[in-house]
Amino acid sequence: MAVMKPAMQIATPIDAAQSIPAPQGDRRGLIAACTAHALHDGYTDALYAFLPVWQAQFGLSYAELAVIRALYSGTMGGLQIPADRALRSLSSRAALVLSTLVAAAGLLIIALPFGFAGLCLGLLLAGVGSSIQHPRGSLLVTDSYGENARRPLGIYNFSGDLGKAMLPALVAVLLPLLAWRPIMALMAALGVVTAAALMRLAPTRVASVEAKPTRAGEGRGGFVILTIIGALDTATRMGYLLFLPFLIHTQHGDSPVVGLALALLFIGGAFGKAVCGWLGERFGVVGSVVVTEAATAVLIAATLITPLPATLVLLPLLGIVLNGTSSVLYGTVPELTTGNTGRAFAVFYTSVISSGGVAPIIYGAIGDHTSQTTGMLATATTAALIVPLVMMLRPYLRSPGPSCATAT
Repeated sequence: MAVMKPAMQIATPIDAAQSIPAPQGDRRGLIAACTAHALHDGYTDALYAFLPVWQAQFGLSYAELAVIRALYSGTMGGLQIPADRALRSLSSRAALVLSTLVAAAGLLIIALPFGFAGLCLGLLLAGVGSSIQHPRGSLLVTDSYGENARRPLGIYNFSGDLGKAMLPALVAVLLPLLAWRPIMALMAALGVVTAAALMRLAPTRVASVEAKPTRAGEGRGGFVILTIIGALDTATRMGYLLFLPFLIHTQHGDSPVVGLALALLFIGGAFGKAVCGWLGERFGVVGSVVVTEAATAVLIAATLITPLPATLVLLPLLGIVLNGTSSVLYGTVPELTTGNTGRAFAVFYTSVISSGGVAPIIYGAIGDHTSQTTGMLATATTAALIVPLVMMLRPYLRSPGPSCATAT
């Protein structure tokens, strides 16, 4: 017993915020969900590295490339709810393994010499596979941690950024050395290996989170408000990313500086996703989101008036609040769900992904018809609009408790 006690007192990134150390099964569920999330988000962003190659090989215009890319992203976003409904009878482990194998099969079809039709079919199939992962991975984390799921969901959210950082970088390194089809085959093989790992990582049985009885003040309205906030938060992020390269150019930065600016923003964003879930747990949903969104609006406006060196200093700070809010929002989904938590995550992810696709078009139109500055100020205004919206969530949130702090 004297040997075990020190090991249980060691704080890990997963259970440091827990008043009681998480059982082994809890950690396995989180690790499995994070592994799947990292792979699928890595797939999503790695496809961007292949676009110039496909443009040259198949003679595609930029508009046609956008449509090709949408075969994957549109399928992934649009099938979140149907996929969750169709696979409701499967355990989260089985759903994640199936999701990963289907996505890997799609990439394998792309890797085979089936021409342009094979590319389109493979992207559609890979999108189908990835559509399963988000709601079921989130549900696995929620099932594993129950009332203490807020911080683990923040870690799950952060794991996607790790995949986005690692897999596209690996593809970019390999493309000058290998033909693109073998690289795609290697990505498919990585999916098969990950699926096999998930079979061992994910717990065989996880206690289901029971539907919570509706208390006074709770109900569908809170989840609707949260979903709108998630969509606006994503719109702000995607809108700012649209204008950032042009902002750097107006501040006399060249292409390498644009790359540096994006890297600084993404580094801050990854850090923000890791810590803001903890922030929401400690200081409450309303207080955390008010702080992060107000800071987002102020920092976006600040980057419009600062010289280039100061802008580069501000970007990691902006990245923390620009990306970090999402961890607080994802962690609140189970709290505002009185029925099927998996379906709630599917609805939430559908809203967020759809917003990420539509928002750049809207902000781009604003910028085209006015100016780049006005377009960027529109993104800052969107962040500011979230502040009164999140105040409306207060009646729907649980009272602060020792294991899961909420709005105060």
